[in-house]
Amino acid sequence: MLRVERLQAGKLRPLTFEVADGECLAVEGPSGSGKTLLLRAIADLDPAPGQVFIDGVERHEVSPFEWRRLVRYCAAEPAWWTDTPRGGLPPKASAEKLNRLLVSLDLDAGALDRPVAVLSTGERQRLALVRALLDEPKVLLLDEPTGALDPQSTALVEELIRFQMLAGRSVVLVSHNGAQVKRLADARLVLSSTATATEASAP
Repeated sequence: MLRVERLQAGKLRPLTFEVADGECLAVEGPSGSGKTLLLRAIADLDPAPGQVFIDGVERHEVSPFEWRRLVRYCAAEPAWWTDTPRGGLPPKASAEKLNRLLVSLDLDAGALDRPVAVLSTGERQRLALVRALLDEPKVLLLDEPTGALDPQSTALVEELIRFQMLAGRSVVLVSHNGAQVKRLADARLVLSSTATATEASAP
């Protein structure tokens, strides 16, 4: 379970909420309301007062490396620090698991060895999701995971997210796609442009 207690990201008021294993919390709000800042704070990528727990373990009780293995942030525009996607994968990644993820997202295995610069935005986004899932984090923080995808690829990503939830992972989803939120979310956290937040049940 992900538990957030009085976490203050940017100018947002301190937020407290929980996401149970196998559940999805959608974070909604207008541009600039702090959605990405909140995800980055949970991932401990930016300094933020407050506490974040995974199964009772607080983020400052483990090393930053271990925390980010448990809590995986997928940016809306994923960065790559290697020439090819394969170079950015966990070194001990299971070949079987890698192939299964590629197939689930309709990705050609050859894309792993092509220069990142020649891949489409959608390919880079789906490959970043593969990268994020290979070492099986406990929590997925997904920032517009289908923003650059066509409807067919969006459906595949949503199916993979559902599978991750069935496997017991907690998901925090930022999405401007209201229909997607309805399909995936168990609950919603709505941020306003005035640095506040309200919680609402998913429709």
